[in-house]
Amino acid sequence: MKEKLYRFLWDRAPRAGERYQARRMAGVPKWRAVPQLLAAVAAGERGDGPPLPPEGESRSLERMPPEVLAEELSRFDGVSFDVFDTLLLRCVDRPEDAFFLVGAKLGYPDFQRLRVEAEHLARKRKQKAQGTGEVTLREIWEELKRTTALNPEQGMAIELEVEQALSRGNPYFLPVVAELRRMGKELALLSDMYLPGEFLQQLVEQAGFGRFQMCLVSGEERVSKGEGCLFDRLRRRFPRGASLAHVGDNPHSDGERAKAKGLTPFLYQNVQGAGDPFRAKDMSRVLGSVYRGLVNGKLHSGAEPCSLLYEYGYVYGGLFALGYCRFIREQADLQKADRLLFLSRDGEVLLELYRRLYPEDQRPVYAYWSRLAAAKVTAGLFPGDYFRRFLWHKAEGGVPVWQVVRSMELTPLLPELCSRLGLSPNRPLTHKNAGVIQDYLTDAWDRVLSLYGPQRQAAGTYYRQLLEGCRRAVAVDIGWAGSGPASLWWAAKKLWGLECEITGLVAGTNSAHSPERDAAEPLLLTGKLKSYLFSQGENRDLWKRHDPRRDHNLFWELLLGGEEGSLKGIYPGPEGSWRLELGKNSQADAVKEIHRGMLDFARDFTALEERLGMTFPISGRDAYAPMLEVFEDKNAPYRRGLEALLDEPGIG
Repeated sequence: MKEKLYRFLWDRAPRAGERYQARRMAGVPKWRAVPQLLAAVAAGERGDGPPLPPEGESRSLERMPPEVLAEELSRFDGVSFDVFDTLLLRCVDRPEDAFFLVGAKLGYPDFQRLRVEAEHLARKRKQKAQGTGEVTLREIWEELKRTTALNPEQGMAIELEVEQALSRGNPYFLPVVAELRRMGKELALLSDMYLPGEFLQQLVEQAGFGRFQMCLVSGEERVSKGEGCLFDRLRRRFPRGASLAHVGDNPHSDGERAKAKGLTPFLYQNVQGAGDPFRAKDMSRVLGSVYRGLVNGKLHSGAEPCSLLYEYGYVYGGLFALGYCRFIREQADLQKADRLLFLSRDGEVLLELYRRLYPEDQRPVYAYWSRLAAAKVTAGLFPGDYFRRFLWHKAEGGVPVWQVVRSMELTPLLPELCSRLGLSPNRPLTHKNAGVIQDYLTDAWDRVLSLYGPQRQAAGTYYRQLLEGCRRAVAVDIGWAGSGPASLWWAAKKLWGLECEITGLVAGTNSAHSPERDAAEPLLLTGKLKSYLFSQGENRDLWKRHDPRRDHNLFWELLLGGEEGSLKGIYPGPEGSWRLELGKNSQADAVKEIHRGMLDFARDFTALEERLGMTFPISGRDAYAPMLEVFEDKNAPYRRGLEALLDEPGIG
């Protein structure tokens, strides 16, 4: 019966179950851990968390400003600080996830579980022998040696190396500690931790806080904050009657126990606990933990609020852009590409990030191409697509005939068209008259193509320069049918006579909810198109969930929209050259802010990888996962804050 109940609770909230397991391994008795498991399930740790704040997560925080906290703490003779999750933030959302990285460096399978279990056994053994469950890192590794035969000295060195790489100073507390130092306050570190006190001092010092006057660690002192006795040890270091404050994140050990021992507690909400309810849960274990750790630390420290647009880029676009750029590099190398064409405008921020990641790669260029320009240049190759984009997509939209013809750049044909068809130029385009307009233009097809002739020639001149000497190239786009890269390949081969094979790379293909769901299949089948996030054959669950009817395409395009206006066309320039004509983009500042967030996330993520000396694989499934939270029904108010930017002409 107990096993059935446990399994039921685990199925309801797997992450809550994992945390329960970790607490039990850490020596927390059942009578305390089981209620925590029940509370976690009731709180919805299976992912049914609160909706995203419409104003952004960082602006919804209710933390005391750092300067106010410093003023409050200045009233005391001495101040002690918890270390982890207070002064220091780990780049993982759960402390025990650091052991995955230790195991990776050791090359030892299932190390994380074994390490958690060894700590539990070491505490149990210590409790039985000496009446205390507080242990040191060495004692844990001596226990671990029994089950793994790993060298404790090597293992401890690697674990300390990983902890150092994962730890970063909490920007919220940097000005607080600096102000207290300026005032000459006595400062102490208190930590329920198995790591050496001197090591914690080094971490805190390297993080910019300087060295503290004292550091009391439970593993060395053999007493803990959780018991309250570590506060007794602290008090002995101060004169009788000294007023003391304690700052930490744990309501029990840093709050209740500190107060019971005569200290004034100042609780700091745990950044992972604050941010996790909003984070994607269905991700690879290690990558998901690192992603959540970075994002939660960025948004929930309370140091300074971010704009909604910056958050959108940092939280939902950064991991995707980084993973996509790595996918591009991998595919370019597999294809032995001589040139990487980052197509406008979706390729703008991707190109910037790619160049930051691979500064030695001389192959990437920014290539101007758009659906509008391509439709005109390749009208003779894809008449069906041409009419669909210019006529049928606009039918019943209230657009007058004259405006439609002008957008097609066929104004010289307008008088004859209206006369022949008996149409007023001001008549709105409908499905009925769109058909007769298409029939007229089909009959006058040679004249239509002749009007586009100068653009075909100018575009050919432009791409001959971009692809000079190239035998293979990849063209990078957002998606969805792959028409951008495909039309470019057809134009290069059939119109301009270029001997260059072009493979298209897209973030995602048309999905199950697209009217043209199978449009990309021939290209995928032949390898002329590769998709990162999803297709019918890859991450099929995403292919089924991604819904352009609910603006999913547009929210992705918002991430990659360029600061420039979209390309209207490539036209003849002086002396056989070419010139570009771009539209206006009133949303350039908004796009720039989104891109800043994306690039900052990539910087933070790769900096962590560099410190760890390892690279995390970012699958398309993991890269999409954060955006699934945005598309939840409960987050409609959050999406409405961005919908003003979903102006298709402005982003696509």
